[in-house]
Amino acid sequence: MRHATADAASRGAHKPLDLGVLPEWNLADLYPSMDAPELAADLERASQEALAFEKTWKGRLAEEAGKGAEGRLGEALQAYEALVELFGRIGSYAGLIYAGDTSDPKRAKFYGDVQEKLTDASTHLLFFTLELNKIDDPLIDKALEDDPLFGRYRPWVLDVRKDRPHQLEDRIEQLFHETSVTGRGAWNRLFDETMTSLRFTVDGEELTLEPTLNLLEDPDGEKRRKAAEALAGTLKANLRLFTLITNTLAKDKEIVDRWRGFEDVADARHLSNRVEREVVDALAASVREAFPRISHRYYAMKAKWLGMDKLNHWDRNAPLPETPRTLISWKDAKETVLSAYSAFSSQMAEIAERFFAKGWIDAPVRPGKSPGAFAHPTVPSAHPYVLLNYMGRPRDVMTLAHELGHGVHQVLAAEQGALMSETPLTLAETASVFGEMLTFRSMLDRTSDRRERKAMLAQKAEDMINTVVRQIAFYEFERKVHTERRKGELTSDRIGELWLEVQAESLGPAVALREGYETFWTYIPHFIHSPFYVYAYAFGDCLVNSLYAVYRQAEEGFQEKYFEMLKAGGTKHHSELLAPFGLDASDPAFWSKGLAVIEGLIDELEALDEGQ
Repeated sequence: MRHATADAASRGAHKPLDLGVLPEWNLADLYPSMDAPELAADLERASQEALAFEKTWKGRLAEEAGKGAEGRLGEALQAYEALVELFGRIGSYAGLIYAGDTSDPKRAKFYGDVQEKLTDASTHLLFFTLELNKIDDPLIDKALEDDPLFGRYRPWVLDVRKDRPHQLEDRIEQLFHETSVTGRGAWNRLFDETMTSLRFTVDGEELTLEPTLNLLEDPDGEKRRKAAEALAGTLKANLRLFTLITNTLAKDKEIVDRWRGFEDVADARHLSNRVEREVVDALAASVREAFPRISHRYYAMKAKWLGMDKLNHWDRNAPLPETPRTLISWKDAKETVLSAYSAFSSQMAEIAERFFAKGWIDAPVRPGKSPGAFAHPTVPSAHPYVLLNYMGRPRDVMTLAHELGHGVHQVLAAEQGALMSETPLTLAETASVFGEMLTFRSMLDRTSDRRERKAMLAQKAEDMINTVVRQIAFYEFERKVHTERRKGELTSDRIGELWLEVQAESLGPAVALREGYETFWTYIPHFIHSPFYVYAYAFGDCLVNSLYAVYRQAEEGFQEKYFEMLKAGGTKHHSELLAPFGLDASDPAFWSKGLAVIEGLIDELEALDEGQ
C-alpha cells in the first residue's frame, strides 16, 4: 500500500481485491507540495496584503458608505473577497493534506503551522465585517443602491448584518478569533489525531475505525458482535479523554453563546444556517412523533427477517439474507452513479465526470486517513475535492453518489464567488441526498428479482432511517449534553446514560442496546467539529423526499429550476429557493410529506413479505 508523500500532486493507486484501481486525488491544482515556493509565497502575500488591507480601510467604511455612487465600499468589499479566496486556497490545501494522513507528524505540523499563520494574518481582516455592521441601516441601504459594485454583494451584506445582535466589541472578537487555534481548534485536532491512531482488535487483527465499523455490516453475526465488542473496548479505554474533550468544547460553546447573547444551545447553529428555530423544532418534533411508524416498525420487521426476537445493537445494519454478497468494483460504481445522473441531466453527469477524469477524488482506505467521507469546496477559482473510504459495498456506491452531489452543487455555486458560494447547512445536503435518490431509483428500476428488490428497499429504508431518525436522535443527544453542561461537568457515565436514552427512544423496543454501546457516542465527529450540524441531514433528506416527489410528477422544467437552486449558493433563503417547487419548510405538513416517503418504503417491504 503506497503511503502518500508530501508531494500530494503525484497520483497513486491502490488495488484491493475485486475493487479495481482506486484513485487518489491530485492536489496540484491548489499547490504542488507542502514545501512548494508558490505556497510559501502565498502565505507571505496573505500576511502582507491583509495588513495593507487593514491600513487602507479600517475606520473608513462608514465614510465611504456615505459617499453614495462616489464611495469605494464596493472596491473594499472586492478586495476583501480576494483575500478570503487566497486564505481559503491555502487553508483548503492544508486541510486536505492533513485529511490524507492525520497520523503523519510532518503533515500534522504543516497543518498546525498553516492554521496559526492564517489565524494571525486574518486578525487584520476581522475589523471589516464588524465595522460594516456598525453602519446604520439607512446608510447601508443607500450604498447598496448607489454603488453598483457594492450592490452586487447585497445578499452577503444583508446576511452578515443578521449577526449584528450577537456581535461583540472589536477587541473581544479579536481575542475569540486568535485563541481559536489554542482553544477549539486544538481540541478538534486532538480528537482527530486520537481517533485516527486508535486500533480495534478483531480476531487478532488490528483495524482502524472504518474497517471495524464496516464489520458491523458483515453477514456473519459473530463477526458483527466481535467488531462491536472491539469498538466498545477501545473506546472505553479512551473514554476519559473523549469525555474531557466533550466537556471542554461544550463549555467553550456555552461561554461564547453567553457572551453573544444566544438563548438556546442551538441558536448559534440556527443563525449560521439561516433557518428559524421554529422550523427546526417542527422538524425534530415531526421525526420524534414518527419514531414508532418508521424506525420501531422497521427494526421489528428486520428482527423477524433475521429470525431473532430482538436485534442486538450490532445487528442494526446487518445485511438481509437476500443481500448480494459481491463487492462492487470502482469502475461499476462510477458507471452506476454517472448513468443515474445522466438520466436526470447530461450537465449533471458531465460535471460529476470531471471528478473522475481530473483527479478530484481520493478513494482508498489508508492507515491515518480521515474516516468517513466529505466533499470539500475549496475555493471558486479551483474546484471541489471528494474524500471517500471505498470498500465496495452498496452503501459505498450511495456515498459516492452523495458526495458527488455535493461536488456538483459546489461547482455550480462557485460562480457566486468566494463570499456568496457557500450554501447554508439546511440546503447543503439537498444535492447530495438528491444524487443518492437518483442513483437508488435507477438501480431499483433495473432490478426485477423480488429478493434483490427487497434487499435494496431495506437498505434504502435503513439509510433514510440513519439519515433522518438517527440524526435527529443525535441532535436530541447534543441538546441534552449541552443543556446539562451549563450546570457543570458531565461524567462519562452520565454522557453514556444520555446516549442510551435517546438511542432507546429512537430505535425502539426491537433493538437491544447491549453492554458497551454506551461508549459509541465518542466516535461521532460532528459532535466535536460542528455542534448541532446533524439536523441538516434530516432537513436535507425530508426536503429531498418532497423535492423528488415534485420531480416525478413534473412534466418539464424541473431540471432548470433545480440547477438554478444549486447555482444560487448562499444568495437566497431556503423559503426563496423552495418556492418555485411549491414547497415551504415552515409548514409542519412539509415534514410529514418527507417522512411519508420513508413510510412508503416500509409499506412496500411489508407488501413484498406478504406476497411471498
